[in-house]
Amino acid sequence: MKNYRPLPDCLTVKSSKIEGLGLFATTDIEKNTVLGISHILYQKEYIRTPLGGFFNHSDTPNCEAYIKEDYICLRSLREIDKDEEITVKYWLYKIIME
Repeated sequence: MKNYRPLPDCLTVKSSKIEGLGLFATTDIEKNTVLGISHILYQKEYIRTPLGGFFNHSDTPNCEAYIKEDYICLRSLREIDKDEEITVKYWLYKIIME
């Protein structure tokens, strides 16, 4: 049985220049790599996972969040270098507010 890990091995949490803490690559990450589930839809509300709790916003992100069934997943939009911060253009708040 595989042990649960809140973050994939290719990511870590550390201090961010953008805001507070952020997600950072521990290795080079290829384009279109699925990094995991950032939010889970449960009883009509999104519950944030550890992965979803630490990525920061950017208008020029290196990752995207996308809906797959009852989950929001995170995928790289381009190659990401080791030690680069993982960023996403926020849109979940728009869904919650509607």
